[in-house]
Amino acid sequence: MAGGAQPGGGFVSGSASSNAAAVARALDRAAARSLPAVETAMRHSAKALTYRVQRNASGRPGPRVITGRYRASWRSEVFRDGQTVVGVVGTGEPQARRLEFGFVGVDSLGRRYNQPPFPHVGPAVEAVGPVLVREFGDALRRSL
Repeated sequence: MAGGAQPGGGFVSGSASSNAAAVARALDRAAARSLPAVETAMRHSAKALTYRVQRNASGRPGPRVITGRYRASWRSEVFRDGQTVVGVVGTGEPQARRLEFGFVGVDSLGRRYNQPPFPHVGPAVEAVGPVLVREFGDALRRSL
């Protein structure tokens, strides 16, 4: 059969392994070039998400501001783990989960609650998610 074609429709080439290795090396180089751009996009998106959560936590339909401490507690952090860029947005305040999802029942201190949810994180993620994807795509296109 001409050109290395096989009866099952496959294709065999004696240089496939060397080509695969060359492609893998090229992809590694491209990843190394794109890493700073992806990290920058992640930093921007993490800050945008933090800002959006804080804005959503400034009144209805999100939680109302009482002291401003909860809203101000939201932070973002971006770091690299090898060739992986990780972005974390969050708060250490214990009421975060209760405010986002609501709570009905008795807490660990014996207090009874019937608190409705005041979503502010989920809507922020929905708004910023597409921006993050677009920024990653732009960063990759610029670096390649």
